[in-house]
Amino acid sequence: MGVEQNLELVGVQKFYGNTEAVKGIDLKIQSGEYCCLLGPSGCGKTSLLRMIAGHEEISAGDILLGNTRLNSLTPAHRGTSMMFQNYALFPHLSVLDNVAFALKLKGVPKSERYEIASKFIEMVRMQGYDARFPDQLSGGQKQRVALARALITKPKILLLDEPLSALDPALRIDMRAELKQMQRDLGITFIHVTHSQDEALALATVGVVMNEGRIEQFASPIDLFNKPINVFVADFVGGHNILEFDNCIYSLRTDKLTLSKIKKDQKTHSSRFTVKDIEFLGNSVSVTVSDLKKSTLKAHLSDKDFYKHEFAIGQNVNCKWSKTDLHKLKA
Repeated sequence: MGVEQNLELVGVQKFYGNTEAVKGIDLKIQSGEYCCLLGPSGCGKTSLLRMIAGHEEISAGDILLGNTRLNSLTPAHRGTSMMFQNYALFPHLSVLDNVAFALKLKGVPKSERYEIASKFIEMVRMQGYDARFPDQLSGGQKQRVALARALITKPKILLLDEPLSALDPALRIDMRAELKQMQRDLGITFIHVTHSQDEALALATVGVVMNEGRIEQFASPIDLFNKPINVFVADFVGGHNILEFDNCIYSLRTDKLTLSKIKKDQKTHSSRFTVKDIEFLGNSVSVTVSDLKKSTLKAHLSDKDFYKHEFAIGQNVNCKWSKTDLHKLKA
């Protein structure tokens, strides 16, 4: 029985001059996970990905894949493959030659590498495009070619640097589904850098939220959304209100906040707010309200609930929630 190819980072640091971009990261990703690294620009997620790939030297710490220490290995000998944000296809090579390029470098004969490349082209549903050049492809097609080229070396880990950022919204959703299905079919580890919360929640089996070179939380997408560890994660993942009372800080999901019109002699523990903004989101509506202290809350309502109450900007409303829906955050 072979050794499990888990990826482990131990005390990994990265300095650019005197600036510490990655601050002593400890992380273990189980083999076969779809892991998303997410966080704002400059949080260190891309630097971390590039250090795993071997495109950046680490300043301190260790990167281990199974029992192999990767620190001094070249990118080609790490058991990883990287799909770049701009796809990095060779403009002068056809789709077939782009996909087969890594095999050419390994000295695989032309007929054999073309046969193997054709199978990977078929896997990403690009058969019939073998002779086309990158400038003859759409963004989604370029992404598929880049994916086939990255997978042809049969890596243990596929590294993806914001692979969907250049695509239009509809295509992005389609490609999300394709990536997820491909990862399941291949059974290898995917590590995917993104700044999109929706993308991470949709794709990941585990997620890593980073901020200022550190890991804020490492958890399943469900726990990242329902049980954020602190205010930063709750704000970054989105869909939460932050409430402070009794010397504690809580998050409350925006879909757990109930709005109602004010009734005379109403006896509840709800608070009076004024509707400040209404944002239509198709089959749902986001309503922003604030009180006299300028505290702002958001309620995410179904379109049915919104039209039932006919809320309007400037209208006074009650905000109500259940204590069981509050999640206590670390200070």
